Amino acid sequence: MIKKLLVTAFIFTSATGSAFALDYDFYGSFRVHAESVNPDITDTLESYTGWRDAYSRLGVNISQDFGSEGASSFYAKLELPLDIPNAAVQDPWEQDEDIRIAKIGLKGRFGDVAVGQMWLPYYNAIAYPVDMFSTYYSGFATYSVFRRGDTLSYYTPKFAGLSGSFGFSDGKGAEEANGDLDDRLQATVSYDFARLTLSGGLDHLGGANDWNTWGASAAWQATDALYIGAKYEIHDNSIDSGYGKDGDTAMNLYLGYTLGKHTFKGMVADVDGYGEGIVHVGYDFQWLKDLKLFAEYYSEEETAAITTRGGGLNETCWECSGGYVFAAGVRFDFSASGSR
Repeated sequence: MIKKLLVTAFIFTSATGSAFALDYDFYGSFRVHAESVNPDITDTLESYTGWRDAYSRLGVNISQDFGSEGASSFYAKLELPLDIPNAAVQDPWEQDEDIRIAKIGLKGRFGDVAVGQMWLPYYNAIAYPVDMFSTYYSGFATYSVFRRGDTLSYYTPKFAGLSGSFGFSDGKGAEEANGDLDDRLQATVSYDFARLTLSGGLDHLGGANDWNTWGASAAWQATDALYIGAKYEIHDNSIDSGYGKDGDTAMNLYLGYTLGKHTFKGMVADVDGYGEGIVHVGYDFQWLKDLKLFAEYYSEEETAAITTRGGGLNETCWECSGGYVFAAGVRFDFSASGSR
């Protein structure tokens, strides 16, 4: 599918390049931190220090306007994950993933429609408002998955502050009784007014337990300096024990305050079945335009993120019963853009 997307994108832009302007943007972000990891139970995994990648990436965007006065545009995006300490092209958490994003789409007055591997609509509306930290440990306090392939998405235009999104992911849902994976369906609605955005969403995994996750979020830029984010999620299914149990909830409250080059961050969360009580605090120093230094403290009551040195999802230490992490690192961003 990746090859088909890229071939389609470049054939389209080559065929229309003489009539329309093609814009391109090559970009990258290197994000690495040192960490001290301290599990609560050290029988399986002892405390350690080491290096961890914080979701480095390399990518390219291409776009081409068409129609009257560029009213619509075609675009394509390819983004690769980098795990710098492990010297691998892989996501540092889902280490089987060697493509972050590979999609093509059309956008204009009708909205934005895309196909491929991408960030999912439910994550963008519900989880993103509290996913604001700089280390590897950002984004764990949620039931949402971030990206999936074989996905079709549509984002509506905004009407009087209202907008919506829809997603369909082929075979990316929960397991059916026969062992096959159901399709995943997502839908969200958002309302913007003043500096506040309120969103609600559904992540339907289906499967043998008719698994649904309902979510709501608020993103409030209270002042130029103060940002407040909140999220609530609840599982709705026939699961009576373990992860995803019917009625389990995830609740987050995030505050961020920026003063010049300094940003102070803090979040408390309670995620049933995945981390339980979570505390996350951080500090970012935007030293240069493209260079940031950061330091964070992360703790979880039960295991969600803590894993082995250099490991990821498959090496998660579920027997460690949570723990805490101190991390400090650097982020360097770069890009080169142009048109023809």
